[in-house]
Amino acid sequence: MLIEIRTFRLVSGADEATFLEADRHVQAELASHHAGFIRRTTARAGDGEWAVVVLWQAEGDADASTAQAATHPATTQLSAFVDPVTERVQRFHTLD
Repeated sequence: MLIEIRTFRLVSGADEATFLEADRHVQAELASHHAGFIRRTTARAGDGEWAVVVLWQAEGDADASTAQAATHPATTQLSAFVDPVTERVQRFHTLD
C-alpha cells in the first residue's frame, strides 16, 4: 500500500469554504474513481497548513491518478487555491 501526503498553504485571500467545496469536487469526481484508490482525507493544522492524505493499493495507481489529475477541471479549480511555493508531496510505502 502507498500513502501519499500533499502539504500546502492556501494562497493569500483564499476563501476556505470555497476551497473545501473544490476539494470535495476532486474527491467526488476524480480520486474515488481511480483503480487502487482506498481513501482520501483533507486536514488543516492550527498554523494554517493543509494536508491531503491518499491511500492507494500501489504506486502505479497513484501515478495514473496524478497523470489524469494534471488536466482534470476539478483539479485545475482546486490548484487555484494552493500556494505552489508551499506545496510538497511525499510518498510512503507501508511496511505491514
